[in-house]
Amino acid sequence: MTRRKGPLPSPNTFPELLLTIIALSGEVPSALVSRLPGSDSYKAYAIKILKREKLLRTYYHDGLRGLRLTTTAKRLLAAGQPDRYRPLFTGDTATNAPKYSVPHRLRLHRMAEVLVAAYNAGLLTFPWEKPSVFQTEPGDTNLYIGPAYYSSREVKEIGAQATMICGSRSTGILLCDGGIYAVYNTASARMKWEYKAEVRLKAMIQTDLCHGRLARWFMDSPPGAIVFGDGMDQLEHLMGPGSKETRNYLIMDGTFRCFHYLTLDHRGEVLLRLLCDPERKAELDEILSQDLSKGSTNWLIEHDAIDEHGCPVLFGYTCDMPRIRRFDDALGLHGLTGTLYCFDFQEPALRRVCGSRVALQCIDFDAFEGSVFHIPQTTD
Repeated sequence: MTRRKGPLPSPNTFPELLLTIIALSGEVPSALVSRLPGSDSYKAYAIKILKREKLLRTYYHDGLRGLRLTTTAKRLLAAGQPDRYRPLFTGDTATNAPKYSVPHRLRLHRMAEVLVAAYNAGLLTFPWEKPSVFQTEPGDTNLYIGPAYYSSREVKEIGAQATMICGSRSTGILLCDGGIYAVYNTASARMKWEYKAEVRLKAMIQTDLCHGRLARWFMDSPPGAIVFGDGMDQLEHLMGPGSKETRNYLIMDGTFRCFHYLTLDHRGEVLLRLLCDPERKAELDEILSQDLSKGSTNWLIEHDAIDEHGCPVLFGYTCDMPRIRRFDDALGLHGLTGTLYCFDFQEPALRRVCGSRVALQCIDFDAFEGSVFHIPQTTD
């Protein structure tokens, strides 16, 4: 553990990062530590030291184990960097006085999981490293620096408009060159969407951001959405029929221009980077198109290319659920077959949700990551 000159961890170390993420989230699930940078043995040792020095504590109740800051840690953080931390530890906020019920704690955990995914994907994540988009008056044309993720706590700083989105399940909003996305996290549970609240969230994004304070960048970019989940097993449920209880029809009814499903692991973080980088995505599409023909703009079936047999091909590796469903349904309607390109880890789940007319062509994820992002192959 890096040697410190004061009571708090040194800058740019794992202990400082962990305390910061907990400060922003209120409570972090203990298992989430494994997704932060550093070896497991070092992180375990660092956490032991933080607990010994009364900066960190474990809260275990109702089967949920989480990490919280102590009163001492909050006081020291607020005193050391008041501009950053004092707002987090003021009043009856979730980061200052976390609730103890299971639903409230799970909400904090879901927020923390997306925060870590955004951090690992290289997005601007902490409030002090990005423009205060939701605090600044509309009309400022120099707001956007991205890609950047804003938590729902930051979004609610927009003012009176925040009352419109009360009840939304969104964990925050992503701004990037690929567009604006409402972000959700279903984790291992089945999401029960608050349909009207999500529709209001989409309307707020479109009117206040796309056509307002961020019109310079996003005027012609209707809001999309991203939902994170544990593994690929959630995909089948999310793409299933929308019951009155779950309101899954929010995903398929066109409320958002796209609705991507990403996993809560390293692979999901890489795909998040890809969604934020249109040039890299175009590079992958070009590689996939080498043995294919250019698509037809007049075809009734949504597609990206045409294979040697004249059949449509869809690049579905970002798991845009409505687009995959439209492709599958159109093939059945017109009595055709087609090919869906996906990553190898997505194939089993997509096989369960797509009909027999869809052939799946797998992309080796490790090879893709090494060639497009130039990252050495690792085990997740």
